[in-house]
Amino acid sequence: MSVILGIESSCDETSAAICADGHILSNVIANQTIHEAYGGVVPELASRVHQQNIVPAVQQALLNANVSKNDVDAVAFTRGPGLLGSLLVGVSFAKAFALAKNIPLIEVNHMQAHVLAHFIGDHKPSFPFLCLTVSGGHTQIVLVKDYFDMQVIGQTLDDAAGEAMDKTSKILGLPYPGGPLIDKYARLGNPDVYRFPEPQIPGLDFSFSGLKTAILYFIRDHVAGDPDFIQKNLNDICASVEKRIATILLNKLERAAKEYGIKDIALAGGVSANTGLRQGLVALCQRNGWESFIPKMEYCTDNAAMIAIAGYYKYLKGDFAGQNIAPLARMPF
Repeated sequence: MSVILGIESSCDETSAAICADGHILSNVIANQTIHEAYGGVVPELASRVHQQNIVPAVQQALLNANVSKNDVDAVAFTRGPGLLGSLLVGVSFAKAFALAKNIPLIEVNHMQAHVLAHFIGDHKPSFPFLCLTVSGGHTQIVLVKDYFDMQVIGQTLDDAAGEAMDKTSKILGLPYPGGPLIDKYARLGNPDVYRFPEPQIPGLDFSFSGLKTAILYFIRDHVAGDPDFIQKNLNDICASVEKRIATILLNKLERAAKEYGIKDIALAGGVSANTGLRQGLVALCQRNGWESFIPKMEYCTDNAAMIAIAGYYKYLKGDFAGQNIAPLARMPF
């Protein structure tokens, strides 16, 4: 049996997981509440809290999986992309653990791991499939030909979908993190009350900077006429913004699926936890006779289970890293 310890520390979640022969036995995530006071992740604070959380998270993952340190056959870790200080904590721990136990190191691309989260559990897509990966920092349509043969066929030219949601939450005066709150209020609103523009970008690429500006001006102009406009219409605003972001994403995804003749369609990344987007993907696939694949909620946001499963497939290939490996804030897909 091959036992992989996965380590994820790319942003503000410290996570550790255990994977045994492709099965996730534990997935521990330590969140950082310190950033709430600042309205966003503060990189220096994130790296310091990672240092406090990394050892307890690993200990808890081992305990939950009923596995000892001596049972671990390899350590998989997020090399990038992400916040350099945060990545450094996870990479340093992984290197030290592997060195102490004399076991292999496995570097993992964070964005590829989001795609490979679909191989946790029994409901797995078949190659080739398309994966829409959406987060606060990335928006991509990925053609997945094999576990590590992936091609980005569409991506944002400026801002990510998650960033558009985060910016909207700040405009509305919502506390951090705003994405889950937009989702919450959108469930109570009418998505057809307000019409926000859809960017006309050729091909399979995205753009969200113009949408962000349109939302900003919309709120500014309405609040000028009625200072209580946001409070009175919060649910409908959130529902309308969520619908527009989802339709931008899904329209491009549908175009890509038809262009490439793909019938297995997957969703990944932190924004894949959004209810409207998840429901929209299911409806899109039902209309076209395609099959949809969406990870469980705990595998949507940053987590070590996806790092561990990616590490497992690299372990089978014997694709190991050396002790001279360093984190990369920017890492090619």
